[in-house]
Parts: sequence; C-alpha cells; structure tokens
Amino acid sequence: GRGFAFRRKQKIEQQYRKLLKKRRHVDSQQDDQFTDTYPEHLKHLYLAEEEKLKRRRRTPDDSVPSEEKLNKAADFVDDTMRRHCTVLPPDGDENKATIFFGTQGKFKNKTSNQKAKEEYEKIKAERARRKEEAEKRKQQREEAQRLYKQKKMEAYKILSKKTKKGQPNLNLQVEFLLQKIQQNT
Repeated sequence: GRGFAFRRKQKIEQQYRKLLKKRRHVDSQQDDQFTDTYPEHLKHLYLAEEEKLKRRRRTPDDSVPSEEKLNKAADFVDDTMRRHCTVLPPDGDENKATIFFGTQGKFKNKTSNQKAKEEYEKIKAERARRKEEAEKRKQQREEAQRLYKQKKMEAYKILSKKTKKGQPNLNLQVEFLLQKIQQNT
C-alpha cells in the first residue's frame, strides 16, 4: 500500500498549490489597485482634476513675483508692530517708556520637535506616576503579607504548645478561640 511518505508528499503538494493560488490572487488585487477606473458619467470631472493637480506641480513657488514677496514681508512687519506697544508714563517722559508684547496676535504653531518633546514629557510623567503607584501597591502588599505571617506565627505558637507530657495545651487553645470570637464581635 501507500505509506506515510506518499501522504506527506500529497500534503506538501496541496500546500504549494494553495500558496500559488494565494499569490495569484494578491497579484491581481495589486494590479487593480493602481489602475484608475472612473465611472463613465463622471470621467471628465476626474480627468479635469488630474490636469489641475499636474499644473500645480509644474508651477514652482519661485514664480511668485518679488513685489508680492515684499507685500507679504510688509504685512508681517506691520502685524508684529501691532503686537508691540509702547506705554508712556503719565508725565510723558520717553526715557521711562516701557515696551510690552500684546497677546492679541496669533499664537505661533509649535514645531514637530516641540510637539514631540511635550509628548515625551507627558509620557515620562505618566510612567513616573504609574511607577510610583506600583511601588505604593507593592509596599502595601508586602506590609499586609508581613502582618498576616506575624498573626499566623503567633497562632501557631499558641496552638502548638504542649504540656510536660506532650499533650496539646487545651487551656491556651480555648483562650485563643475566645480572643478570636471577641475580636469578631
């Protein structure tokens, strides 16, 4: 008859066929992914959008006239001047004038580095807090275990006492049980 080797060979062949089938399926999915298929009634809209994007990519930022750049710079300076104000004292002495920065202007956006630092600090603080909490829990658990062991040891000492003849000391055991009952009530 056919032995174990034949069955093993058939099993391996089946796994290989299965793998080939999976690869063919994945390849066909990837091909579909990169082809643009638009619905017929909307095709002209999609093509126009593509054309617009291509034009934007071709137009570099350097094509902005220098006059516009100067206007932007002037707007920036004007904006910063609005934020800075000079305050004169009541007597009008300009030597004692103070400059302050107003908070009316826009807040500057944080850079990715600043955001990352803040995120890191938050994570660091959270870790420290968790570590501290874990340490407290550990200490409480150790204290509870120590007290439990101490009580057990005392109970064992009382209950394991023997008389001179080697018999268990019933008086101590009864007293121990009485104390236990009184503590519970």
